[in-house]
Amino acid sequence: MRKIISAMQVTLDGFIEGPNGELDWVETWDDPYDDLYSQIDTCILGRGMYPGYQQYWCAILADPNGILPFTGKVASKHEVEYAHFADKTPHIVLSKTLDKVDWQTTRIVRDIDEIRKLKQQSGKDIYAVGGATLVSSLMNLGLIDEIRLVVHPLILGGGKALFKDVAERHALTLLESRPLKSGKVSLNYSVPNVRYEKT
Repeated sequence: MRKIISAMQVTLDGFIEGPNGELDWVETWDDPYDDLYSQIDTCILGRGMYPGYQQYWCAILADPNGILPFTGKVASKHEVEYAHFADKTPHIVLSKTLDKVDWQTTRIVRDIDEIRKLKQQSGKDIYAVGGATLVSSLMNLGLIDEIRLVVHPLILGGGKALFKDVAERHALTLLESRPLKSGKVSLNYSVPNVRYEKT
């Protein structure tokens, strides 16, 4: 069975956005997921994340040397590579309300059971890009197999928590812990299907 892998950037206090949706603390979106791309052939996103995701990566495709939305910077080499990867990789947006998507590689699914069926099909692993609501929903149904986090040495003090909607405890198994030159830490965990039992 294919794995679903969630890979997210998060602050030390567990937030993926500031109180007003701020993302200015993320210098680049390419660190350090490049080893993931050869492992996956499908990406899934939630309704809330998709518009900004499309805007960001399509902006790079339109002008690799232009100033980007959200960061106000020029794309890095790895971001340009990911934009081209995303442009040819099937994307699924899980949403009951989204009417249409403009990116040619993207389609909408209405029911999370379609994600379960997708996981049972043959193919490479699936990348759960985000956001927090999608990741929590997949966790609650036991569909996430691995979590990869890039932890920034930053405390926001508030904002959107990555796991705020996870319904119960999960005991994770550490696969890798790696300090990065930037001062961030890369953490990879497997997510066993067995839930944590309170004693």
